[in-house]
Amino acid sequence: MTNDNTKATDRLDAQKTALVVIDLQKGIAHPGRSFSPHSVDQVIGKASQMVEAFTKQGAFVTLVRVSTTDGKDMLIPITDAEPNPMPFPEGWDVIVPELAGYSNAHIVTKRQWGAFFGTDLDLQLRRRGIDTIVLCGISTSIGVDTTAREAYQHGYNQVFIEEAMTAGTNEEHDYVVQTMFPRMGKIRTAEEVIAALKA
Repeated sequence: MTNDNTKATDRLDAQKTALVVIDLQKGIAHPGRSFSPHSVDQVIGKASQMVEAFTKQGAFVTLVRVSTTDGKDMLIPITDAEPNPMPFPEGWDVIVPELAGYSNAHIVTKRQWGAFFGTDLDLQLRRRGIDTIVLCGISTSIGVDTTAREAYQHGYNQVFIEEAMTAGTNEEHDYVVQTMFPRMGKIRTAEEVIAALKA
C-alpha cells in the first residue's frame, strides 16, 4: 500500500499482502445470532469474494478461528461485566462452509480475542515477507479490533474492509470503524482492495 491517502493511488503487492479473516466459524457466524450493521450472510459473502480474489493472485490467506479444548485454556479475567460464557457445541469452531473449500489457506487457532497472541500468525507473515494485512470478520469490536491493535504494535500496514465485518450493535461497530481504524490503517471496500491487488 502506498503512503498516499487517496484511494485512486492505492496499490497492493500480492506477495507482501495477506488477507486475515477473523472468526467466520459455525459457532459465531450463523444466522441465529444478531449482528449490526451487516448480516452474517453479507459478511461471509464479502469475505468469500476476498478469499477468492487473494487466492487467484497468489496472496497469503489466513482463516482465524477461536477454539478450546475444555474452556480452561482461554483467558478468564476478573471483570466488572457479568460472565457471558460461550457455548462450545460439537463443530462450533469449524470454518463456515463458504470458506472451508480453500485448502491452501493457513488456519490460525486462537484462544482469545486477538489472532497474534499465542499463535504463529506473526511468524508466518514475516517468513513470507508480508508487511500489509487486510482484515475482515466478526466481531468488529472484539476479534477484528484486537487483532488490528496487535498488528499495529507489530508494525504492519493495515486495510480494513468495513462491509465485510459486523458487531453486536451499530454503536460498537461504528465506534471502532470511525475512531480506531483510521488511526491504524485504511478503510476500503472489497472492490477497491481487489482492484488494488490486481494493480
